[in-house]
Amino acid sequence: MLASKLGATSIVIGLAAGGVSYLLETSRTEQAALDRATTSARHFESPAMQMAFDGKAQEEHGTLNRLLDRTRFVGIRVFNSSRMLIYETWGDIPTALVAAAKSRQHDWPERGQSHQNWIEVSGERLIQVVLPLFGSDGSLAGYVEGVSRFDEESLLAQREQVRAAALTATLSVLLTALLLYPLLLAMLKQSTGLSRRLLDSNLSLMHSLGNAVAKRDSDTDTHNYRVTYYAVALAEAMDLPENEIADLVVGAFLHDVGKIGIPDRILLKPDKLTAEEFEVMKSHSLLGTEIVAGNYWLAGAAQTIRHHHEQFDGTGYPDGLRGDAIPRIARVFAVIDVFDALTSERPYKKPMALAEALSIIEGDAGRYFDPAVVAVFIKIAPSLYARAVQVGDAELRLGMRALLSRYFKTEAAP
Repeated sequence: MLASKLGATSIVIGLAAGGVSYLLETSRTEQAALDRATTSARHFESPAMQMAFDGKAQEEHGTLNRLLDRTRFVGIRVFNSSRMLIYETWGDIPTALVAAAKSRQHDWPERGQSHQNWIEVSGERLIQVVLPLFGSDGSLAGYVEGVSRFDEESLLAQREQVRAAALTATLSVLLTALLLYPLLLAMLKQSTGLSRRLLDSNLSLMHSLGNAVAKRDSDTDTHNYRVTYYAVALAEAMDLPENEIADLVVGAFLHDVGKIGIPDRILLKPDKLTAEEFEVMKSHSLLGTEIVAGNYWLAGAAQTIRHHHEQFDGTGYPDGLRGDAIPRIARVFAVIDVFDALTSERPYKKPMALAEALSIIEGDAGRYFDPAVVAVFIKIAPSLYARAVQVGDAELRLGMRALLSRYFKTEAAP
């Protein structure tokens, strides 16, 4: 996971860095070419240019023709102060390039400024530079335009330089990611180890709380394992999301944790509870919610702990919720809790037969239970029950370990 994410991220960053480097290097090399052309154009500020403004004929401007060679320009055009062309000379270049340079509109720069422009023609590039020229008295004498040709060799060199810069940036990012991988892997392993130990501690806490309740209630922790096994199987059959099932696992195991706060004279009373005693007993849902309150890891379990005695018609407790207002995992567990109570042996009763228990649950669908949950449970209950009564406590514990490993990604579940 780390390798794939780091690789994908480094590739994206590398490509972005390469793209940015490509743009910056392209801009830099183009600006450098423009600056070189402008520097060359400064040769026009020479006595030879004065002859152009003195009105001499073209054939007398041999000095300007020699200046053309010295400045690496392929064309020179001279304009008077009224921006009228008074002289031009061109080197041995295709007429298409000359026509493109002549047709390109440009600005007329002020004192101390220059105009620079790229001209793309048939895969070639020209650089157009325009400078203002001033007489000895400081007045505007005219303008000079120099056109240089970015030859194929220079163009290829520029492109190679840009590509090399972009490739260097990309490879630098990828190499950095490769060098960082062992360090990040070690940090990830350490973090994963700490997370696993924290998870194991939370699961051990859940296990201890569940066992404490079972011992107080004159029962064994087998009940907790069994209802958790039933509840997860039902949730999986209903295609509930994994995060809900994870909350259901903890909630099912701790559903009666609030009974820790119920007095023994009520919790352990062998006879039927009075109305007042039953009100006290009902408070275990709220007590359980208070016990897990403030523990972030147990927050999802609070829904099952608080609402597993709610009834679909709104007559349950502690909040009298109705229908879909009852959290879904609580509606799932309500069916499981009653089913296990009916089919389990307790000190005060014998286990009920499977068919009779299912008949009671199906008859209470829509009144006590969510009909959609009951419909799925009726289909899977026989196989679940057959497996649960065949296995012993040790196998139930192993099954719980498998559930924890599946939904909490731990290799050391209690």
